[in-house]
Amino acid sequence: MDTYILGIESSCDDTSAAVLCNNILLSNEIASQKVHEQFGGVVPELASRAHQQNIIPVVEAAIRTANIDKKQLSAVAFTRGPGLPGSLMVGVSFAKSLAWSLGIPLIDVDHMHAHVMANFLLTPGETRSVPQFPFLCLIVSGGHTQIAIIKNPLEREIIGNTIDDAAGETFDKAAKIMSLPYPGGPVIDKLAQSGNASAFRFAKPRIPDLNFSFSGLKTSILYFLRDELKKDENFIEKNRADLCASIQKTIIDFLTEKTEKAVKETGIKTLALAGGVSANSGLRAAMQQLAANYNLDLHIPKLSYTTDNAAMIAMAGYFRYQQGLFAGLNAVPYATGAKV
Repeated sequence: MDTYILGIESSCDDTSAAVLCNNILLSNEIASQKVHEQFGGVVPELASRAHQQNIIPVVEAAIRTANIDKKQLSAVAFTRGPGLPGSLMVGVSFAKSLAWSLGIPLIDVDHMHAHVMANFLLTPGETRSVPQFPFLCLIVSGGHTQIAIIKNPLEREIIGNTIDDAAGETFDKAAKIMSLPYPGGPVIDKLAQSGNASAFRFAKPRIPDLNFSFSGLKTSILYFLRDELKKDENFIEKNRADLCASIQKTIIDFLTEKTEKAVKETGIKTLALAGGVSANSGLRAAMQQLAANYNLDLHIPKLSYTTDNAAMIAMAGYFRYQQGLFAGLNAVPYATGAKV
């Protein structure tokens, strides 16, 4: 008998709903919030209000696109955290209400673990290999940068973590300093493709073990641009592409070095990418080169599954459904930390 999982994602500024039939994605609807662009970042109160407006039509669209009746749903999976408390509360509350009204189980999902599970999503008729356990995963997003050993669909061991800022946040901060639109990561990636990555050098973080730190790099970029602008107020405008390429190369080199170290230390031959920054073309190319150098089995999610989306929530929910791991109606969201 087929299992139909409705996934709901509302951790930040995108409201998303998806329907999964076993491990086959039938729909993945996303409502983005443009209101934050004028502020250069997500405004939590505006985000939660927009989620309230978007969640019903987005869920209805996901069920309609999947061409099923809501009574066919086996369970409702939702993002419990981490994320913005107000945004999470909207998704959690709606998921509880819907599951209760249909008399079906409720499944809580950790957002970061769900990013990893995006590597297992398949569309109708698609045939491709998926990662074999255990595998290494570099998880890179706006708020998190981690290296983890994924032992099975339900368990991950974090062996490297950021001690301060995340890679995605660094991209966005650098873009803001250069007066580029929000979100800055995709803009830097696009401009970097026409720039010289060796034009400028920035201080690369020196952190022991497999951990990350990006606060020093952000400061290095800020001070460098401040000093150059004193000499030439048009410095950024004249060198924008080269600056983007150089900043991107510094971040990617740091991520690649730590991932390479993890490969050597663990001996694991399967590697996956996950998180919003896994959409970055430079990072994808660097991981492909790393995989070629060490003969690794590399898995990278489709671009549509890299940013926050409910498809990955449904996929993680499906694995938890198989093990009967359900949440109660007393489940509350968490803003930080990992629960897997």
